[in-house]
Amino acid sequence: MRIFLTGATGYVGSAVLDALVRAGHDVTALVRDNEKAARIAARGGRPVVGNLAEPESFKSAAEAQDGYIHTAFDGAAGRGPSVERAAIEAMIAAAKRPRTAGSTAPAARFIIYTSGVWVLGQSPEPVAEDTPLNPIPLVSWRPEHEQLVLNAATARVRTLVVRPGVVYGSGGGMVGDLLKAANNGLVRVVGDGNNHWPLVYDRDLADLYARLTAHEDASGVFHANDEGDERVNDLVSAIAPYVAMPPDVRHVPIDEARQQMGPFADALALDQRVRSPRARALGWTPSLRSVGSNAARLLDEWRASRN
Repeated sequence: MRIFLTGATGYVGSAVLDALVRAGHDVTALVRDNEKAARIAARGGRPVVGNLAEPESFKSAAEAQDGYIHTAFDGAAGRGPSVERAAIEAMIAAAKRPRTAGSTAPAARFIIYTSGVWVLGQSPEPVAEDTPLNPIPLVSWRPEHEQLVLNAATARVRTLVVRPGVVYGSGGGMVGDLLKAANNGLVRVVGDGNNHWPLVYDRDLADLYARLTAHEDASGVFHANDEGDERVNDLVSAIAPYVAMPPDVRHVPIDEARQQMGPFADALALDQRVRSPRARALGWTPSLRSVGSNAARLLDEWRASRN
C-alpha cells in the first residue's frame, strides 16, 4: 500500500515509519531538508522535501497515495494548530480525489490523525474512547481537529484518530526525561507524584498504526496505552536502583511548576487511567506493559540514544 506519512523523523513518526516499512508498505515521508531525506531513504522510505506549513509543497506527492498518517506537529511561533489544520485539509482533499480507471488500490483510502490522551483531561477513573472530552489548555485545539478528520469519512474514505498515551522508549519522551533526571541525580516531580500516567511503548504504538492500515473496516477513535496504571512516584522508584546514586526527588507544587514551564505543567500533573478496548478488539496487545518492570532495559535504551 502507498502511504503518505508526516513527522517521519519525529519521535512517534519514526517508529511508525519503521513499522510500515517492515509490513511491506511503500511509504512517502514528508521531510524539511535533504539531510532528513537521506535518513528516511536509509530506513526504507521515499522522502519528499516540503513543508507542513505549505501544502502546495507536498500536494502532488500526497495525491499519489492510498493512505495518510499524520504524526507531525509544527509548534514554531505558536502557529502549530493553524498549520496542522491546513495540512489536514490538504490530506483530506487528496484522499477524496477520484480513483483512476483500472486502479488496483484498496477500495477506500484512509486518514489517520494523531491526537493524544490529554484531550480527555483529568481521568482518575478508567475511561475509554467514548468518554466526553475535557482537554487541558495545552491541547484545547485538538478535539476540533479530531472532528475535522472524523467528519471527512465517506464510503471511499475511512477516517481514524489515534490517541497515544505518554509514549516511552528509544530514550525519548517524558519517561526519557525521568531517566535523564534520575541519572543526573535530581528528579523534579510536578505535584505529589501520585497521579497515573497512561503509558505506551513507542514500538507497540507503531504496531497499532500498522494494524489500522491493514484493517479495512477500522475507523473512528482508538486509544493506545498499556493500561498499567503506573503512578509517577512508582516510575521514579523503579528507575532509582539502576542509576549510580539514588536520585534526590523534589515534588514541585503545581503553581510553581506553571510559572517555570507554563501549561505543560498541567500535562505532567494529570491523573489519567485510560483504557483501549477498540485497539485490543483488533488484536493489538502491547509487548511492554510496564515501565517499572522494564526500567533497566529502558535505561539502557536511554543511554544508547545519547551515543
